[in-house]
Amino acid sequence: MAEADTEDAARPWPPPAGAYAEERGLFQLLQNMLEELLIHKPDDPIEFMINHLKQNNDEAPRICVLGPPASGKTTVAMWLCKHFNAIRVSQETLLFKEALRQTEEAKAYKERNQKIPNALWANLIQERLSNVDCIKQGWILEGFPENQEQAWMLQSSGIFPRHVVMLYAPDTVLIERSGGKRLDPLTQEVFHTTFDWPSDPLVQERLVKPEDLSEQEVSKKLLEYHRNFPEIFHIYQKVLKSINADQPSVDVLSQVCCGQLLKEAVADNTKLGELVKPYIDSGDPVPNNLVLKLLTERLSSLDCLSRGWVLSGFPRDVEQGEQLQKAQINPNRVFFFNLPYESIMERLSQRRTDPVTGERYHTTFRPAPTPEIQARLRQNPKDEEENIEKRLNIYYSNVKALEDFYQDAFYVNADQDPYVIFEFIESCIIKPLPCKKP
Repeated sequence: MAEADTEDAARPWPPPAGAYAEERGLFQLLQNMLEELLIHKPDDPIEFMINHLKQNNDEAPRICVLGPPASGKTTVAMWLCKHFNAIRVSQETLLFKEALRQTEEAKAYKERNQKIPNALWANLIQERLSNVDCIKQGWILEGFPENQEQAWMLQSSGIFPRHVVMLYAPDTVLIERSGGKRLDPLTQEVFHTTFDWPSDPLVQERLVKPEDLSEQEVSKKLLEYHRNFPEIFHIYQKVLKSINADQPSVDVLSQVCCGQLLKEAVADNTKLGELVKPYIDSGDPVPNNLVLKLLTERLSSLDCLSRGWVLSGFPRDVEQGEQLQKAQINPNRVFFFNLPYESIMERLSQRRTDPVTGERYHTTFRPAPTPEIQARLRQNPKDEEENIEKRLNIYYSNVKALEDFYQDAFYVNADQDPYVIFEFIESCIIKPLPCKKP
């Protein structure tokens, strides 16, 4: 009996346990509560946590959107607000849409063309974020903080963003963009002649070009931004994500590749491996039921349950997706990589392997370093154009149904710099999962 108890204790949690915690946000809840305890250091931690749970706002976003002039902060902030149903807080909203205690004082500085003091901005922001709507719905703080002093003042007021989005683009691009910027004097909303032109003719008629948008003024603002940026980066570096303003947007702790799993099962001489081996040796696809058994066994292990997992290239069709769903193996993010046919052919058909060292090369992107190595390179038969086309045809015949099956999936343009792709995927992973109401 004792041996049976020991075996049960050593057995890893079943997939439903991790799925339950993920779906109900238990991991994020524990992390948020620990953060709040460390920040506030209450005398009575238990009572503090009870009150924290009563607020029921752990899923509310707290995001700062920063960047140089004309980098698209307003567009990104408004999109985030719409996506998360959060409150946008910016210079325009604080000065022209809110009735805060020090609004008139701040507007007086603005009317005199004087710089509004950092302390005044911090007070306005603190008061606005303390309102019930920001507490319950969350907030997107656009363009703040602008410098180190503002960041410290926000922190001293207990304002800690969970994520800081930092947009960037070359100065030449930003200066060119700024020329198309237009302002609605009635609502203080910002539009652009090319990227964000209003559909309402009445709004179009009253738009004006901001007075400070000369090339010299923009250059001056860019210089000030670059001077302050390193200090802000240092303060928020643990929660800061840089995003190319032209290509707006992964750190996942454990990877599981189906193809690798199959090979490992064969190499380990497991019972499942013995069943899989004939398919691997012949090059035929492994039946879905065998793949699913391997996946269920691997994803039920403790490292996958505690650290997460990534499935590469699986499921390949709706049937496999449905089988995963029945096994309660449900990904919380799905990414579809899109690549033009010509790029696929170029990447795959030019791959070569050195039979002596096992090193992989590419005739265009990573050619062999010496003529001797070049002479002995070999092409894997699966990388011949005829075989690539067969695999592509199978993929194209299944992908549309898969896209319909995973309706909340993200789509990645894979025909660009890997760093840009990484940033986009990372931005999709760090944002909270939508809360599904029962």
